[in-house]
Amino acid sequence: MIVLELAEYSDVALFLLRIWIAILFGTSGWAHARNPRERGESVGLPPGPTFVLGIVELAAALLLVIGFWDQVAALALILVMLGAIRKKALVWKTGFWGEGATGWYYEVLYLLCALVILTTSGGSIGLD
Repeated sequence: MIVLELAEYSDVALFLLRIWIAILFGTSGWAHARNPRERGESVGLPPGPTFVLGIVELAAALLLVIGFWDQVAALALILVMLGAIRKKALVWKTGFWGEGATGWYYEVLYLLCALVILTTSGGSIGLD
C-alpha cells in the first residue's frame, strides 16, 4: 500500500460512502413515495410500483445511515440500479453516455458503490 496509514480510515470512508448513497437514494425514494403518479410517468412505471420503489429506496437509505443490514440494503439498491440500467439501455435505447446527462453511467456508478458496501459489509461503523 502506498500510504499505509490511510488504511486505518477505511471504516470512516465506508461510512461516508454509505451516508452519500443514503442521501442519493433517500431523496429519490422520498420523491417516488410522495408523488408516485408524477414520478412514475417520468420513469415509465405505474404509480403502484413507483410507490414501492420509493419505499425500498427509503428503507435502504435508512438502513445504510444506521449501519444495520448494510448488505441487504446494498443488494436492494443493486437491484434497483439493474432495473434502471435495463430501462435506460434496453427499453429507452439510451447510450451509456446519453445526451445531456441522460445516459446510464451514473446508474453503473451507484451500482458499483452499492457493490462495495455489499462486499465490505459497509465497514464497522454502525449497529451491525
